[in-house]
Amino acid sequence: MKRIAFLRLLGLLLLTCQHLTAQVTLRVVSLPATTPPGAQIFFAGSINNWNPADNNYILTPDANGVPQIVIPQGTGTVQFKFTRGGSWTTVEGGPNGEEIANRSFTFTGGPQTINLTIQSWKDLVGSTAASNVQILNPSFFMPQLNRSRRVWLYLPPDYATSSKRYPVLYMHDGQNLFDTRTSFSGEWGVDETLNTLQAGGDYGAIVVGIDNGGASRLNEYSPWVNSQYGGGEGAAYIDFIANTLKPHIDANYRTLTGPEHTALFGSSMGALISTYGAVRYPQIFGKVGSFSPAYWFALSDLNSYINATTTPLAGIRIYHLAGQNESSTMVPNINSITSSLRSKGVTVPNSTSKVDADGAHSEWYWRREFGAAYQWLFANATTSVRNVPRPQLLYKVVPNPVQQVLQLEGYRPRPGDVVQIVSVQGSVLRTWVMTTTAPLPVGDLAPGLYLLLLNRQPAGRFVKQ
Repeated sequence: MKRIAFLRLLGLLLLTCQHLTAQVTLRVVSLPATTPPGAQIFFAGSINNWNPADNNYILTPDANGVPQIVIPQGTGTVQFKFTRGGSWTTVEGGPNGEEIANRSFTFTGGPQTINLTIQSWKDLVGSTAASNVQILNPSFFMPQLNRSRRVWLYLPPDYATSSKRYPVLYMHDGQNLFDTRTSFSGEWGVDETLNTLQAGGDYGAIVVGIDNGGASRLNEYSPWVNSQYGGGEGAAYIDFIANTLKPHIDANYRTLTGPEHTALFGSSMGALISTYGAVRYPQIFGKVGSFSPAYWFALSDLNSYINATTTPLAGIRIYHLAGQNESSTMVPNINSITSSLRSKGVTVPNSTSKVDADGAHSEWYWRREFGAAYQWLFANATTSVRNVPRPQLLYKVVPNPVQQVLQLEGYRPRPGDVVQIVSVQGSVLRTWVMTTTAPLPVGDLAPGLYLLLLNRQPAGRFVKQ
């Protein structure tokens, strides 16, 4: 009996020891070169309420200096990311600072050691946006929704050196359009694509990127409520673009204002709201870029809305894009919406669908296909304005790009002439009443794109000093 009791006790001890050693050890074997000296690394995941600065989940160096954390044995799958504490602004990112999917591990009942690499810190990656991309307003008020949103502005490379007017694309999910640093899982590269196309002879276009509202994204990108996911604010969101944002852009920038020169463009839910917006305002938005559309979210509602409209849609031009294996309903839903649009006047030449075998519901795919879609949508749209004679060049700003000072070459001041430096947002930054041709100091201005305005007095006009 004593032997049996001893064996039972030994077995219990062995099971207890096995349970104690059945843990998960996460080791960060490689850190980004930009990691600040002495930085602490935090675990934030589903087992600590996704707290990015939980002092109970700080990685500590092992004997070799490798940061690690031991997670006691549990059950199921744990999702997590690493941060440098403080807030989610210090979260890890992909190779270029882009958002990455949650990491995960699954408890197996046995000990595990997992070696991991942190590729970047999102807050320490430089901007990848081109120099002709600006923040129009970090907090543009949306009266229709009683909230504010960051809005981006892309101006073509020749905007400051020409008098051209340009078509405009209004694009959703602005965080993902221009800058890897702000993107969710990679950027579209809209600025790089359009810059390259214009260098090759494309007319050019202005792009207005509207950030999504995070938690309110699904609400804003559908006019109809999905019982599982929300929605219902899409009409107000499109009203904001049509009645507040577009008038502001048209008033402050050289735009071609007609529907044939104005597009709504987005992916997934952004594609759904773009299609809806063109049907709601066909007299304003004549072009639609619909990438991997989430029509499933409100398919019957959108079809019913299209079929009920009494406004002819013959002027709409729409480009659908999807991956063949994105979902079983993706292509049938596109075909369904296309059929409804055509029944209301959208012509066959003005609607096209491109389905790729390798297409995915991802930014890399939309980035690859953006240029072709843009060119198809705006094919021949600017023919009537391409050959407008450029005004004679009277003065030249040198040097260009400007560094410490600028000079107006060929300019002779008249009494009362005024020169102003204006930001692309319309703010007057410098004003000079011109009396000489001396260089103008601008070395304290931050690098960026500016407008120079010369208010030239008529010859012979006398201004009392």
